[in-house]
Amino acid sequence: MEEQLRFTVLGPVRAWRGPDEVDLGPPKQRAVLAMLLLGEGAQVSVETLVDAVWGTGSPGSAVSSLRTYVYRLRQLLGPLTIVSMGDGYQMSICPDSCDLTAFRELVARADRARRDDDSNTAARYLNEALAHWQGTALAGIRGEYAQAQRNWLERLRLSALEAAFAVRLDLGEHTDIARELAALVAEHPLDERFREMLMLALYRSGRQAEALMTYSEARSLLADEMGIDPGPELRNMYERILRADVALTTPPAPTHPYTMQPVPRQPAPAQLPVDLPAFVGRAAQLAQVDLMLDGEDGIPAHVGVGVITGMAGVGKSTFAVHWAHRVAPCFPDGQLYINLRGFDPAGLPVSPDRALRTVLESFGCDPMSLPQDADALAAWYRTRLAGRQVLLLLDNARDAQQVRPLLPANPGCMVIVTSRNRLSGLIATDGARPVHLNALTVAEAREFLARRLGASRVAAEPAAVDEIIEHCARLPLALSIAAARALARSAFPLATLAQELGDGQSRLNTLSDCDAAADVRAVFSWSYHALTPAAARLFRLIALHPGPDASLAAVGSLAGLTLPHTHQLLAELTEAHLADEPAPGRYAMHDLLRAYADELARATDTPHEQHAARLRVLDHYLHSAHRAGRAYSPDRHAIALSAPSQGVQAEEFPPGPERSGPAASWFDTERAVVIEAIRTAAAHGFAAHTWQLAWSVAHHLDRKAQWHDLEATQHMAMEAAERLEDPCAQAHVHLSLARAAACLGRVEEARIRMERAVELFAAAGEITACADSHRQVSWVAEQQGDLEGALFHAQQSLARHRAAGDPAPRTAAALNAVGWCHILLGQHQQALDHCQEALAIPELHHRPYLAADVWDSIALAQHQLGRHTDAVASYEQALVLFRKIGVAQAEADTLRRLGDTHLSSGRVEQARAAWTQALALLERLGHADQEAVRAQLKALTTNPPCR
Repeated sequence: MEEQLRFTVLGPVRAWRGPDEVDLGPPKQRAVLAMLLLGEGAQVSVETLVDAVWGTGSPGSAVSSLRTYVYRLRQLLGPLTIVSMGDGYQMSICPDSCDLTAFRELVARADRARRDDDSNTAARYLNEALAHWQGTALAGIRGEYAQAQRNWLERLRLSALEAAFAVRLDLGEHTDIARELAALVAEHPLDERFREMLMLALYRSGRQAEALMTYSEARSLLADEMGIDPGPELRNMYERILRADVALTTPPAPTHPYTMQPVPRQPAPAQLPVDLPAFVGRAAQLAQVDLMLDGEDGIPAHVGVGVITGMAGVGKSTFAVHWAHRVAPCFPDGQLYINLRGFDPAGLPVSPDRALRTVLESFGCDPMSLPQDADALAAWYRTRLAGRQVLLLLDNARDAQQVRPLLPANPGCMVIVTSRNRLSGLIATDGARPVHLNALTVAEAREFLARRLGASRVAAEPAAVDEIIEHCARLPLALSIAAARALARSAFPLATLAQELGDGQSRLNTLSDCDAAADVRAVFSWSYHALTPAAARLFRLIALHPGPDASLAAVGSLAGLTLPHTHQLLAELTEAHLADEPAPGRYAMHDLLRAYADELARATDTPHEQHAARLRVLDHYLHSAHRAGRAYSPDRHAIALSAPSQGVQAEEFPPGPERSGPAASWFDTERAVVIEAIRTAAAHGFAAHTWQLAWSVAHHLDRKAQWHDLEATQHMAMEAAERLEDPCAQAHVHLSLARAAACLGRVEEARIRMERAVELFAAAGEITACADSHRQVSWVAEQQGDLEGALFHAQQSLARHRAAGDPAPRTAAALNAVGWCHILLGQHQQALDHCQEALAIPELHHRPYLAADVWDSIALAQHQLGRHTDAVASYEQALVLFRKIGVAQAEADTLRRLGDTHLSSGRVEQARAAWTQALALLERLGHADQEAVRAQLKALTTNPPCR
């Protein structure tokens, strides 16, 4: 049987397997284990672990190092001890194997025993609990987060000590504990709880003068250090000793004799705002917050702090109030609500001092008796909440500094904070758990409208409802305003509202209201006006970005800023939830926020500033796409660009494999953005950018079989080229449009366009481009069945490349084209000679796509010459290269021909396998040739060849 693991955090962080201690490795690795153990079985996110171990200034390698530490800990402790969960990790160990869990369970048992008036049992449990402490908690673990956790653990220890001394007073052990209490008071001179118990222990031991002197010391110390008087409980004890209150001399029946005859409490405050009856969805987030109620009877086992974040209007307050009402019975001593007004345009945020006073007054404290010093006020607050089970909802917080003084010290209390900012400081140093709210799902948004408008009205116009949801971007505030507008005009169809919202320029007007709290524009403005001027400018400029998302370099180019400065401003925007980072290094903006930012840009930034920003971002994508295109297709005849604007930081692409590597990855990531950039350039009159961007992305769209996108972008490019009256630009566009037309089955149109490109390039004296175009005409002529014409144009291409002295790979491509046409004309040995001449060119080995084409041609020539074994080997060479660079169309064509060769050799099953693979690729591409392959497979089944 495997020996059980044991862990300690209430002292040095250590682990044992049975009797043997486990060497936990370097300090940071120990810190990772400590933070997972403190999670007590809950998921701890990677972000929280990084902040805890490295602090807020973590290096770029922190996540990688963290994963290494987790891997090593799994090796030391067992692979199932630490499990991956979501975006973090979770300790999967027996509850009693960690000293912290055992300590808290023993304290909870003691508390139950005290409630049952069983002081002896309570004392035993508390002694056992305190015996788990072996010095300073988390000893040897450094950092702000560790210190914050140490402080929290120390508060738990002191609460347990307080309970232990109280029980011993109940049991009449006042003489024995007086010396221990005196030492504790010396260690914590400002903690009035222990001084009060010391006074009682001294008084019961017949040392009345020393008890009164203890009070005098406290009064002098508090006056000197903090400028305040002792609290009401300590004063009450002093006065009762002065008048020799006989009730103090013997422990009474209740479990808390040192607070004999407590001051009657005010009725528990119940201040939560009304719950929204139409609340929908958020099941996952509600479950996430429920996890904080991890103690017995649904009470937090420690001080629970949840931070609800999200953009303005996403429903943070509604969510927090709804959850608070669900769990209110778990907090019988009060549910308090404070609007901290962190982003209120009508006034300043509520100060921590004012919030503390509000809470204390809610519990019946006399405002005149409250201290003026902030630290003293916070001490009063923690004392007042000691032993209580209180829920505190802090709405609309601005930052962690506003919240931190309001965090209680004792277990059993819960704090829920809502904020538009992330409040990373509370998460990193105070152990708060983040709960992020995004927009509603489409289903939740539809249910939201059904509850507001009635299910029958929503069901009657499903298309209009879908449009309303889309135009409101699934944002609860926007949906609420739209629903209110629909209710006010109940005779109007929902299609009318959908049409009004469909106008992007007036959408925010449609979602406005005389109540600023219910006006999308006004709510957004509160976050916007809290930004620094530089971040506010960047927020406005992002509206000019083509979208849907952007890299750091693209945003930097848009604003004309350095990357570090841009990163700093984007961090401010994401912290305020005015921008999002949906993937590492990618930034996006909610549709309604974009509309608001665009509105601000039009009102704030001059036309010249807007034009300059658009030019910079289009320059960024043009020069980045051009560089990626050259890396993606190095033998393509390049076009010349103008120099980029000042401040543009185009992407760089190190040399890599053709049609793969960083350039291909960049195109995969940025394809949608580049297409939108082409539309933006066309819409705003940047004609050169329009056709040059379309040229730069054309080969990628072609190789990825995105022919509809290729055609759409090239039509915009042709309009721009004609407007510029640039014949070379028009020729380039004709080539790309011809490629799209041919792949979409319009071969006649493709031939006309390609021949026009040849004419334009020839007239302009562009010999290399003309030679490339002849090869394209050859390909289209083949599609038409004009094999003689195909050979003629291939030979023209070869002759022009040789005459121009073009680089060897271009000559190899032309040789391959000539060889291919000889195959089609039945001249197989001539074909093989041309293709093998191409294959012998050394540079071909650095051009995998062209090399694959040549191998494919050689294979077909070998097949026609009856050399089937050689043909199969050559096809396999081609397939390896096509798969390496990810060209599905070419791979499918080669698989079809490989199937033909297998069938000619009598290998029916191999032929079926090749054609089946080809069909799967063609179906994925939506290619017209899939029907022909289906027919081949069907014939193979219904009329198999004789063997």
